[in-house]
Amino acid sequence: MILAHVHPGTAVGPGPAGLVMVAASLLAAVAYGAAAARLRRRGDAWPRWRDASFTAGGAALAWAAAGPLPGGPFTAHMVQHMVVGMAAPLLLVLARPLTLLLRTLPPGAARRGLLALAHSRAAGLLLFPPLAALLDVGGLWLLYRTGLFATVRHEPWLSAAVHAHVLAAGLLFTFAVCQLDPVRRRWSLAVRGVTLLAAGAAHAVLAKSLYATAPPGAAFTTADLHTGAQVMYYGGDLVEAALAVVLAASWYAATGRALMRRRRADAGLRRRPVAGAAGR
Repeated sequence: MILAHVHPGTAVGPGPAGLVMVAASLLAAVAYGAAAARLRRRGDAWPRWRDASFTAGGAALAWAAAGPLPGGPFTAHMVQHMVVGMAAPLLLVLARPLTLLLRTLPPGAARRGLLALAHSRAAGLLLFPPLAALLDVGGLWLLYRTGLFATVRHEPWLSAAVHAHVLAAGLLFTFAVCQLDPVRRRWSLAVRGVTLLAAGAAHAVLAKSLYATAPPGAAFTTADLHTGAQVMYYGGDLVEAALAVVLAASWYAATGRALMRRRRADAGLRRRPVAGAAGR
C-alpha cells in the first residue's frame, strides 16, 4: 500500500508517513475553520458548507492514512487510493481554500506573493487540464503497470513519495477541472469537459486491466484483485460524475451571469434618450 506495508494475515499500522498525513490533515482543517470564522466575524459571507467540505476532506485523508481499511490487501489499497487521490481532493477543492486564504490575508507582501504565484506562468502550465490529467492518471498507469507497485510495498521512502504524488496529482487535476479559485487562466468548459472524459476513460481502462492481471511482481488472490479493481472502476465513476456536476453548475452560473449582463445592457439602452429627442 501507499501509506503502510500490507501483507495478508498481518496487522497494518499507519507508519511514519501515515502519522504525518493524519497530523497535517487535522491541522489544515483547524486552520481552515479558524480562517473562515475570522472572515465571518468581520461581516463577510462564507458558506458553512465549505467548512464542512474541507473538514470532511481532511477527515477522509486521516482515515485513509491510519484507519482500518476494508477488504484484502489489494482492496484496502484501492479504497485508500480512491480516498487520497480522488474523493478527498474533490472535497478540499470544493471548499475553495485559496480564495479563503486570499480573503483573510491582509494587504501586503504575503497576499501579493500568493496572488503572483497563483497567476504565474508556471501555475498556468500546471493547471492546463490535459497536463494535469497526464500527471494524475499517467502516474497511476506507471504505478500499476510497471514493477513500481511491487517495489513501493517494500521501500518506505518510495512509498511516502508515491503517496505524496497521488495526493498532489489528484489535487492538481481536480483544481484544474473545477477552476473555482482565482488562477492565471480559466480554460473553457469544452477543454475541461473533454479532459475529464478522457481521464475517466483512461482510469476505467486501467481498472479493467487490473481486474484481469495484477501489477507486475505483486501477488493477490483472485477475489481480492477483482474486488479492488471494481472499487477503482466504480469509485472512479462516482467521483468523475461529481466533477461533471461541478462543471455543469459552473456553466449554469456563468450562463446566468452573462444573461444578467445582457439584460442590464438592454435596459440601459432602453433608458437612453433617442438622438435629437432632447431638442424637440
